[in-house]
Amino acid sequence: MSQPLRVGNASGFYGDRFSAVREMLEGGPLDVLTGDYLAELTMLILGRGKMKDPDAGYATTFLRQMEESLGLAVERGTAIVTNAGGLNPRGLAERLRELAARLGIEVRVAHVEGDDLMARAEELGLADSRYGAPLTANAYLGAWGIAECLQAGADVVVTGRVTDASLVVGPAAAHFGWARDDWDALAGATVAGHVLECGAQATGGNYAFFEEIYNVKAPGFPIAEIRADGSSVITKHDGTGGAVTTETVTAQLLYEIGGPSYAGPDVTTRFDTIELAQDGPDRVRISGVRGTPPPPSTKVCLNHLGGHRNEMTFVLTGLGIEAKAESVKAHMAAAFGDAPPARVEWTLLGTAKPDPATQGEATVLLRCAVLDPDPDKVGRAFSNAAVELALAGYPGFTMTSPPGKGSPYGVYTPAYVPNEAVEHVAVTHEAARIPVPPSLATAPLPATAPLSATEVGKEDVAAQSPPARGVQPTPSVNHAGHAGEVGQGTVDNRPGAQGPVVRGPLGRVVGARSGDKGGDANIGVWARTDAQWRWLEPFLTVERLNELLPETRDHAVRRYVLPNLRAVNFVIEGLLQEGVSASTRFDPQGKALGEWLRSRLVDVPESILVSPEPGSKTEHSVPENGQNPEGVL
Repeated sequence: MSQPLRVGNASGFYGDRFSAVREMLEGGPLDVLTGDYLAELTMLILGRGKMKDPDAGYATTFLRQMEESLGLAVERGTAIVTNAGGLNPRGLAERLRELAARLGIEVRVAHVEGDDLMARAEELGLADSRYGAPLTANAYLGAWGIAECLQAGADVVVTGRVTDASLVVGPAAAHFGWARDDWDALAGATVAGHVLECGAQATGGNYAFFEEIYNVKAPGFPIAEIRADGSSVITKHDGTGGAVTTETVTAQLLYEIGGPSYAGPDVTTRFDTIELAQDGPDRVRISGVRGTPPPPSTKVCLNHLGGHRNEMTFVLTGLGIEAKAESVKAHMAAAFGDAPPARVEWTLLGTAKPDPATQGEATVLLRCAVLDPDPDKVGRAFSNAAVELALAGYPGFTMTSPPGKGSPYGVYTPAYVPNEAVEHVAVTHEAARIPVPPSLATAPLPATAPLSATEVGKEDVAAQSPPARGVQPTPSVNHAGHAGEVGQGTVDNRPGAQGPVVRGPLGRVVGARSGDKGGDANIGVWARTDAQWRWLEPFLTVERLNELLPETRDHAVRRYVLPNLRAVNFVIEGLLQEGVSASTRFDPQGKALGEWLRSRLVDVPESILVSPEPGSKTEHSVPENGQNPEGVL
């Protein structure tokens, strides 16, 4: 037990790099290889597939990957743990056994079930008054079913909807013999699992400062070396692309989270206790993580069929862009008549440059998205009406696609059921069924502050030491008016500011990562140095976010402070509407919100513009007490 458990990841979503499984097995020693194939949208896609074929419902890509690499995994002694079972973990386990028999490979395949609550949807009150019975209803199971399968001798464990981090926590708990109440160890493994779950996002993928770690090779997938106390080192195989630094790990830690108390079915992990330190090239140590009991309820992912949708995009070029856009809207409104689709949303994308040197510089896109329960309203009747403007509309008319039929869309909603209502079962490779009871100890999460257009989330922030001051600075004035120039005679005397300011993109001094949480979006923003953090924390308030990203103004926003990561996290409620499948936003999963924020011009103290060297332990390490120097926030 003195040696760490080496757990790798080979998939962050259904559609990730196919060759990653083989690359990870060939790249170096691994005790366990995990694969995360599920997301809320994936469950919807699998649900629609299962409607057509009851034997479907799992990630078929994984089966093809195993055809190529199962023998190698057995030869190397590497256990496989994956949620590729989706809506049919039993079915995928059976297909794997058939595959192994055909290939002449002796392998023990187990699976975990109990997450599928469809048969009990009415009993558990999971129907939606707007959409009726759900298409899918899956509870987020924890790690202990996986642990039971591994302890019974499984080589491969297939699950349905478990929390992403459980794919790592389960093997660690089985290997080290953790008890159900080893909260700190479980929390530490949860953090490692959260870092691994999105694959190459931890090794430089989607990284704000990607120019600093550019590599002609594709980023390697991450590995966690987990120790008996739950601490870990994040790394990757030698010779692979990308990089592992405290900042690439920080970026992933901030991805799709809410407050500092990260609730799961096995443990509530305190993200405000995470300590990061560079531990050598491409090695980041995670330690100090504390855990508390899980909440008394289990989250359920519900997908309903919401109706049908379609969209058409008009290309507007040259002069009179706004007039051309209004002309299109008027013509389409006339075509809809007295019975328009239930939702009609217009989005103008881009800005035409004056005196454009290329046609692209002269062009703007006008996108029309329509949604309705009636497929006919958003089908060819809609798209044909758009195309009929070709010779009767604005000058230079063209579109990006021909007319087409609409398609069904799903609506995601979360629900919660008592922990004891979920029948979590480990089915061993010998077909023994082992019930997995819920945690005996539970604790409610910190009370939620009332939502408002001001800084909220104080209940979590107050648990940190010292608490954030909640300074609400007024904007400083820059008389220069040009990006990158020092304001003449302007000195910022706010707390955390140092002298003259420079007008430039916020991204010069901060990184960001954003994503979706159902219909909500999150934006995690981190500073690169302690000096930058002392400026960022009082500067980037909810009001400032509303100012920089005006589209957030009509939504409740929560702000959480994570001084140990030099980060603030914003959760914007309802920005993505009813989830990715139903969202009419151009960026329906909120993946680019962080980059939009980093592109906004702000006044930054000139003294904090020095960026750290990539991988620098001095600049990237976090103080041992998890706070910034002098305790200033």
